[in-house]
Amino acid sequence: MNKPKKTDQQIKDMPACEDNISKNKGNMFSEFPEEIKYLETIKDKLDDAIKQANDSVEQIDKEYMDTKRYMVQYRGEIDPREMFQNELALRQIDRRGAYAVGLRDKLAKLLDSPYFARIDFREVSQETPVTFYIGRFAFSHDNELLISDWRSPIASMFYDSEVGTAGYDVPAGRIDGELTRKRQFKIKNGELEYALESSLNIQDDILQRELSHTSDEKMKSIISTIQKEQNLIIRNEKAETLLIQGVAGSGKTSIALHRIAYLLYHFKDRLSVKNVAILSPNKVFGDYISNVLPELGEEPIYEMSFADIAEVQLEGIIHFEPDKDPLETDDPKWAERVGFKSTLDFIKLMDEYLARVSETIFKPSDYIFGRFSAKSEWILSRFSAYHKYPIKRRLKMIADDIHDRFENDNFMGESVPKARTILKSLTAMLKVKSTLALYKDFYKQVNIADKFVMPAKKTLEWADVYPFMYFHAAFEGLQESQVIHHLIIDEMQDYTPAQYAVMNVLFKCQKTILGDFGQSINPNHLHTLGDLCQLYEGAELIELNKSYRSTYEIITFAKRIQMVASLEAIERHGDVPDLISCCNQQEELAKIKEKIKTFQNSENVTLGIILKTNSMAKAFYDVLSQNHEMHLISPESAIFENGISITSIQMSKGLEFDEVIIPRVNDEIYFSEYDRSLLYIACTRAMHRLTLTYSKKLTGLIR
Repeated sequence: MNKPKKTDQQIKDMPACEDNISKNKGNMFSEFPEEIKYLETIKDKLDDAIKQANDSVEQIDKEYMDTKRYMVQYRGEIDPREMFQNELALRQIDRRGAYAVGLRDKLAKLLDSPYFARIDFREVSQETPVTFYIGRFAFSHDNELLISDWRSPIASMFYDSEVGTAGYDVPAGRIDGELTRKRQFKIKNGELEYALESSLNIQDDILQRELSHTSDEKMKSIISTIQKEQNLIIRNEKAETLLIQGVAGSGKTSIALHRIAYLLYHFKDRLSVKNVAILSPNKVFGDYISNVLPELGEEPIYEMSFADIAEVQLEGIIHFEPDKDPLETDDPKWAERVGFKSTLDFIKLMDEYLARVSETIFKPSDYIFGRFSAKSEWILSRFSAYHKYPIKRRLKMIADDIHDRFENDNFMGESVPKARTILKSLTAMLKVKSTLALYKDFYKQVNIADKFVMPAKKTLEWADVYPFMYFHAAFEGLQESQVIHHLIIDEMQDYTPAQYAVMNVLFKCQKTILGDFGQSINPNHLHTLGDLCQLYEGAELIELNKSYRSTYEIITFAKRIQMVASLEAIERHGDVPDLISCCNQQEELAKIKEKIKTFQNSENVTLGIILKTNSMAKAFYDVLSQNHEMHLISPESAIFENGISITSIQMSKGLEFDEVIIPRVNDEIYFSEYDRSLLYIACTRAMHRLTLTYSKKLTGLIR
């Protein structure tokens, strides 16, 4: 991957990093002969292991084909029992083959970059230190551990400790001792590019170098640059719910994915990728982050959206319209309804109503069948006893109870009604027959009937979808997941308390919830981080205030738009953002084309042209794509690609670009306090270079 040319200012402000690396490159063989030798040894052993793995794959393939050939050749002569045994054998061979291929692929990845760090650690009880090399995966040869996995307990010292007194935790307890050496390496294509001896700023040097790289079409792993505060989150095994409030560029999504990789490694006996899912804002973002776990040796996890979940849960029950773009919907009444349903108070109103209605919705009468009877008082007592279950599920349980009771009393062998017949009678005793009727009654009873509008028959507005599902959970029940054991929810600020309340019903499991309430994309959402903390009482809240994505100059400029006091910029310097005034839109377009040409002649890989809305982005794309090859990232898009992308602020969230151009930054487009947040989001997508253009009057949001 190419890296951008550094400016004079960058070189001036990064003497430690550049001087150390150039010195190491010039004197690598004389200063680190043992590292050169060790790398060659590791490569030889990896070559040997890869050869063995290839032989194993070929042998398993041959075994599979031989078994298959035998079954085909003697199909008419093999008895069913032997055929069944052969089919079982094929499945076992197939599993062994998949494991062998996975091992071979891991070894191939290690050959390219076997490890990135070395630590020498002497336990209290030892006289001499033991050397550990740390890489993406563990590697053993001839029963000797040569490389430790970055997720192993001993590797934690690389991230958390400096040379001197150190230690690490294992299931049996704490192991203390002394860290006598700490080195970091960059190995690419099997060649040692540099080695750095430990010092207090070693990770700063490496971090500066890695952050100065150009972006890529997929988010990459950060195992060689994990910072101490990030490592604490990644290795947090105990938190049932972890809330991560992180400023723009703090690496929160990457941290969450590395945490999953860590948990999969440590709890492999009870957690697999099939048990993990991520709720992401759109398919482009899902594609952008899809490479992180495979890089770390894990399969991709299941990715879904809130709309996907609603479609599954409400299929055959009710329809709903997709969410509207709040920036392109001029309907104050609709905005008011959305805002009302985005609050924690709305959850409380629903809970209070459901608690009351549970006592009044069911008025049973005696159920009589011949000489058998179940008194209304007894039925009501069973209804109350099952209060933890949805209302209709309670009726089914009562019907089963009545049926069992009649059967127990049926000493004469008489005909008794089946449970489903009893259930029909019990259902007829309900005052409300459907979730929709119950939901409508809620608005009527709490005197807010104007807050519920159906755009079409049996069709909900998006703002009603999850409140309706909340009612459906109480009335009929939802399909609760028994498979997902860990749920990641990204961009937490964009989802309402009602959506979280339903998630808590569907996924009763460990959760990692992350986002930035300083980057809210919906002006009608009124909930806060405090509300989320109330919903997840007892959750562990961690705040990340250091931004690694953008240069110091870009972050400083972004803070002129939205003063985020907690936002700390990494001391990585670059060009000051360019603010270009134009006479009219034609000149503005010409200036943007000049910037595109400059980008195409640079070593940068990605350029994002970010407009305020999706329709503005489409209009800009229609004009610029006539002369330039570029991609439009819209709500319908599914992939993220290198090159030039035109998109909206909504679709740019979570993404990053080497360069960003923000057109039309005038006071007609960006004028409100909400626009301040949007402009801040757009600026913080830029890694190395930021340009803003405008005609007419510059927005007053830039201080």
